[in-house]
Amino acid sequence: MKRLLIVMAALALVATACGGGSDSQASADDCTLGQTDGDLNLYNWTEYIPTGSLAEEAEVTDLIAAFEDEFGVNVVLTEYDSNETMLAQIDAGVAYDVVVPSDYMVSIMRSDDLLVKLNPDTVPNMANIADEFTALPYDPGNLYSAPYQWGTTGIGYKYGEIDDENGVSWGVIFDPAMNADNTGFISLLDDERETMGAALIYLGYSLNTTSEAEVDEAAALIKATKDRIAAFSSAGYWDLLTSGETMVSQGWNGDFLAAYDEASTDEYDAYEDFGYAIPTEGAAAWVDTIAVPATVEHPCTAQTFINFILDAKNGATLTNYNYYASPNAAAEEFIWEDILEWEAIYPPDDVVQRLEFFEDLGDFGTYYADAYSAAKS
Repeated sequence: MKRLLIVMAALALVATACGGGSDSQASADDCTLGQTDGDLNLYNWTEYIPTGSLAEEAEVTDLIAAFEDEFGVNVVLTEYDSNETMLAQIDAGVAYDVVVPSDYMVSIMRSDDLLVKLNPDTVPNMANIADEFTALPYDPGNLYSAPYQWGTTGIGYKYGEIDDENGVSWGVIFDPAMNADNTGFISLLDDERETMGAALIYLGYSLNTTSEAEVDEAAALIKATKDRIAAFSSAGYWDLLTSGETMVSQGWNGDFLAAYDEASTDEYDAYEDFGYAIPTEGAAAWVDTIAVPATVEHPCTAQTFINFILDAKNGATLTNYNYYASPNAAAEEFIWEDILEWEAIYPPDDVVQRLEFFEDLGDFGTYYADAYSAAKS
């Protein structure tokens, strides 16, 4: 989107051949526009696509049912709550046709030959993607992935429980003097990059640092904070907040806003009680993508589904449902106006300048994982 003005640091990528093995890639290359070759096994984040009662409650199109009706196939949806969980399943050979990896995970999966190169003849709606999302370092030219949604990781909170007069600091989670009144009512994501990243930013470091000393300091901060944490959770943390089980929570902007929307009724406006803030020290920004893993069994159906998601109206439906910003320029005319004007979804330029995207850390990622695991133990 035009509001995304961040200059992203170049990622250290390993040049890879097409992922997925010769049989899968050959099958993908042979696919034609709109072709299906079986049902679709979709592996996606929790509640990240409108379907069933979720679509009905949000008053948007059920995209899974719409795809099934248009192409005469069934979709089996399985959900995950972290990139690392998804990667482990694909690396173990579990058969999925489409996955939704975040930016840095695309780099990892490309390097490990775990993604199938997209066939441009079957994904012409790639032309709908905004220019800002067509040359990102994790996948220049979108050869292996298509942008799905983008957003920020910040703090959801109940008004009156923290001092937000001059902005919100990560200190409401990490500083014992600032969070004493909320001890036992704080949640952090159960995600090594996100949670370590928040601690690093609070300490004044990059969330992509490769300094062992800085990572160790962030891990020590998380460990020192652990006794004041109610939960490490990447799924359902929004319900903990709106139900009163937590007062302060790290999480993804769209999750919080959707939860506030769901908690609201004709008689009650949850937005009067709850807010979302990008912390003053800065925060993570991310792009989630849609891609075909090496475990694909139905490559033609997979690429047809990706093209379907990149349709302008379908791209708008995603944003109208999950309150994350769309990288689909053609979708903008179909996105509800109040969403386009909502700064928690499309932050202003001065806030955008405080955001930092995740990068693939290569082998140093193991150091993060070990440090995070030790901090939680």
